[in-house]
This record gives sequence, C-alpha cells and structure tokens, in this order.
Amino acid sequence: MKNDFELLNTWFEDASIEMILTHFLQTYKGRIALASSYGAEDQVLTDMMAKIDPIAKIFSLDTGRLPEETYTLMDQTNRKYGINVEVFCPDKTALEELYKSQGINGFRESIENRKACCQVRKLEPLFRALGGLEVWITGLRRSQSPTRETMQLVEWDEANTLIKLNPLIEWSEQMVWDYINENKVPYNVLHDQGYPSIGCAPCTRAICEGEDLRAGRWWWESSEHKECGLHLKRK
Repeated sequence: MKNDFELLNTWFEDASIEMILTHFLQTYKGRIALASSYGAEDQVLTDMMAKIDPIAKIFSLDTGRLPEETYTLMDQTNRKYGINVEVFCPDKTALEELYKSQGINGFRESIENRKACCQVRKLEPLFRALGGLEVWITGLRRSQSPTRETMQLVEWDEANTLIKLNPLIEWSEQMVWDYINENKVPYNVLHDQGYPSIGCAPCTRAICEGEDLRAGRWWWESSEHKECGLHLKRK
C-alpha cells in the first residue's frame, strides 16, 4: 500500500488542485467528502468543489463551542453555493459526562483533560461522519504546523482506515488568500482580527505579529501538542 501512495503522489506532483479534486470526486463519487471547519483553506476547497460537482458531500463538526462568527459563515456558505453542509454534533450523553468529570473549562487544567474534550466534541463526531466513506478531503497545509510538515498529498489514514486527501498541502498562506480574494469566497471575519486558525471559542485567540500560525490554538500548551487528534498519525 505504501508504494501505491508513493505512485499517486508522484503522479499528481505537477497537477492542479482542480485536476486532483476532479479525479478523486469522480473516482470515489458518493464515497468521498470534505471535512470543513470553515477555515480559509476549507472555504477554498468548498468553492472549488462546488464548481466541479455541486452535490459533492461536505460535512462539518459543530462542537457546541464555536465562535458566533463561524456559525454566521456556515449560513453564508450554504446560501452562496446552494448547498447544505451536513453537521455532526457531540453525543449528548458523552457531553454530559464530560461536564461532570471536568466541569465547564476543565480542558485548561491538563493536556489529558483537553484531549478528552476534543475526543467528545471532535473525534467521536468525526468517526460517525466518516462512516461509509473511502476518502476524506482536508484543508491541511505543511506550513501550518510542525506536526504537519511530513504530511503528503495522498495518505493512508490508519486511525480511520481510509484515504486522506490534502489538496492544498503545498500551498502557502498567500496562495490561499489570493484565491479567496480573486474568487470572492466567503471567509470567517475573525481572520481579519488576527485569527489565522479558528477552532472552539475558548481554545482560540488572536496571534501577535511574528507568532506561528497556530500559536492561537491551545496557547497554554507547547507546540508539539497542538493537535486535537483529528490529524495525528498512530505510532
């Protein structure tokens, strides 16, 4: 299988993002979806996919603690593209147990608590969202974080047992914003307020000039821990 992915990555090395998306959307039609957190990269992919296949599946995770600006963008995106992004929410019982075990903001007390919160609010809903799929598309870019530097365009996701496609893996932040501006893609207004990476409201802050792009995510933790678990490889 490793050789298969090496061949795919070599094959698509010089291909356009539109060509890559077209190939996978056609090859895996009905068994592929974009996982959107409504970040700038995901909005770029939503725009591209809507032009290639207006009924291509897109889903999102509503953790229950997203910023109001993200909910506004969710509505704007559906209206602009005439789509209905499927939303997955945390399990009610698991969420109630989380509050009982660590309180409202217990995720700040330890990495273990924070990961437990992400498990309930993100990982379990993602597991349900990926059910029946063979490929999930993400907006990951290598330059976003030290934990993403070795990621490839096409990968095998061992944790979720399906193919992960990262069409923008080689893109720079400037390329993302150039596309957004040129194509009038709706984006989260928090980006204009110093938020390059946006997650749950209590776990996201604006960054200062010169800080890493993900410095505003779980800023009380060291950089090597700054993943919720959605994109970490099993060792």
